[in-house]
Amino acid sequence: NAGTEADVYISVYGERGDTGSRQLLRSQKPKKFLKGQTDIFAVEAVHLGHLYKIVIGHNGLGSGNGWFLDKVVIKDPVTDLDYIFLCHRWLDQGQDDGSIARELAVTDTSTFPGRQDLELKREETWAAEKWKFQEGNMLQFYNRLTRGFICLHPDSSVDALGDKKNKYGKVFFIWMYP
Repeated sequence: NAGTEADVYISVYGERGDTGSRQLLRSQKPKKFLKGQTDIFAVEAVHLGHLYKIVIGHNGLGSGNGWFLDKVVIKDPVTDLDYIFLCHRWLDQGQDDGSIARELAVTDTSTFPGRQDLELKREETWAAEKWKFQEGNMLQFYNRLTRGFICLHPDSSVDALGDKKNKYGKVFFIWMYP
């Protein structure tokens, strides 16, 4: 229930003014604002210069109007810059703080030099390693200090007693060094 059927609005603020409130109407997806989905919208506006904040929210109407928003990325076609606005919160009268609109400041890319490169590497690493976390697999960590195993079970339970031997047969090892 993290998606919404409500009407979503955004206002974009930059050094040269703002867009005013704009409804996000036509996504490149057949149905917009579904759980886990990335929607892409074209918003026409005069060039606002460097962006510093957005206000995004919905009208609270319709069934299932609560919405969990991860982030908004605005791609400036003039400067070829990406502006990232992190949210990772609910816009829902019945969740979090009950707000259906959020004011989000731009993530300062100077704080995260090479942030896009890091995000790409993270995605590549996860693509290569996610098979280990599939249902039925178990991870064991070997601690060289205690010379014992810590086991992560498929049901999310943890056996942290530090057993001295591998009692589970086929497992994947991740070595931990003190």
